Amino acid sequence: MRTHDADAGPRDAPAIPAALDAACHLNALLADVDPGALPGALDRLAGLGYRRVVLPPVDPEALDASALAACCAERGIVPIPIAGQEPGADVSSEEPEERRAGAAALRRMIDLTVRLGGDQLNGVPYGLFARADRAAPPAAVARAAAAVGEAAEYAHERGVTLTFEVLNRYETAVVNTAEQAMAFAEASGSPHLGIHLDAFHMLVEEADIAAAIRTALPRLRFLELGQSGRGRLATGALDLPALVADALDAGYGGRWGVEAFSAPLLTAPARAALAVWRAPFSDGPALAAEAAGILRGGYLRHTERRAERAAPGAAAPAAATGPGIPSTDPEHLSEHRP
Repeated sequence: MRTHDADAGPRDAPAIPAALDAACHLNALLADVDPGALPGALDRLAGLGYRRVVLPPVDPEALDASALAACCAERGIVPIPIAGQEPGADVSSEEPEERRAGAAALRRMIDLTVRLGGDQLNGVPYGLFARADRAAPPAAVARAAAAVGEAAEYAHERGVTLTFEVLNRYETAVVNTAEQAMAFAEASGSPHLGIHLDAFHMLVEEADIAAAIRTALPRLRFLELGQSGRGRLATGALDLPALVADALDAGYGGRWGVEAFSAPLLTAPARAALAVWRAPFSDGPALAAEAAGILRGGYLRHTERRAERAAPGAAAPAAATGPGIPSTDPEHLSEHRP
């Protein structure tokens, strides 16, 4: 595995530049929304410059939304819930009753987002989170797109942006690539539906991560950093600071996410769903700090390149090889081999 310099900067200052609106997944620090441990976790994130926290799956009926909203607001952290579908409540189903139940589930999560004081809902709103035994039939994709588009409009009317995450083929058969995501978003009929790309999933599915980001750019609202092993972000197959810099160079101005999983920091159902059996890290705050440094390092690379391009007599920029994707030029390879 390669180790990537995070350029984290002074430890007594927020590592994430103010220009980047970043969220950290709560599961990097806590297994669930534990009222006793949550304040300390959010304090750590706020101190690193994170503005948002992505929540694990929650039951909108059982959650004390007022208490969670207050806990987040006191620390200047905005929660981002995630939506999903389940058997019997699936907008891609052939059964009308199942589709209605799936649509109702999406509306409940949108309403919860409003109660939490949030303005974004992430997740997998288009179907079941599970490995399929065949490609999703076009009719199922069309049904899902129509329902998710209606949910996006419902969300927009309430000040919430609905995004859908593009997952790898082992977690869904509906949307696996940026190209498919753009087609799905257009088929939804909603101009307000956003795309959520995750570096981990792109590493599995995309031939060119830079091209995937550019493809989704018109709809891209959330770009999440996840490493090849889904653990620490500073070690793995992806050069994440390069991904950040290259995405900014391409014009990405949306929100950023940080996601990492370790078995001791997950509930048993989450471990099973994500197939996370190992413990690549045990110190969630340290991981969040490391990830914040990666964001900072990528931003600094971007600003340095921009300054170089703006300098009088600067040469035209070389073609990008893509975030985290090494060049095939032999000289470049000789300089960058681990």
